[in-house]
Amino acid sequence: MTYERFEDLPVWRASIQLGVQLFALTSRADFAGHSGLRDQIERAAVSISNNIAEGFERGTTQGLLTFLYIARGSAGEVRSMLCLMCELPGFSANNFKSEISNLKLLAENISRQLRA
Repeated sequence: MTYERFEDLPVWRASIQLGVQLFALTSRADFAGHSGLRDQIERAAVSISNNIAEGFERGTTQGLLTFLYIARGSAGEVRSMLCLMCELPGFSANNFKSEISNLKLLAENISRQLRA
């Protein structure tokens, strides 16, 4: 299947969904004392969809591949920070564990799509 626009790519749509869900999580009051973590995980999440879009718009296979690798690295960065959050005292509550687990699964799914 050939895609005309990056907005049609399933992996781009999944990365936007990850960003939306992550921003919903980081907007909670529990992040009040963790502005550095919040900012970094938000930037990494946004980087995934932006790099997919930029690579697609480059118009060359090599350009696309380069930016897909960068996007995949950002997905790994998001997962790493989610793992860190699981170990931090303020985020280990049951309500966070479920959300964090779902976000990690979505980020892993995005990484798999980018690898394929």
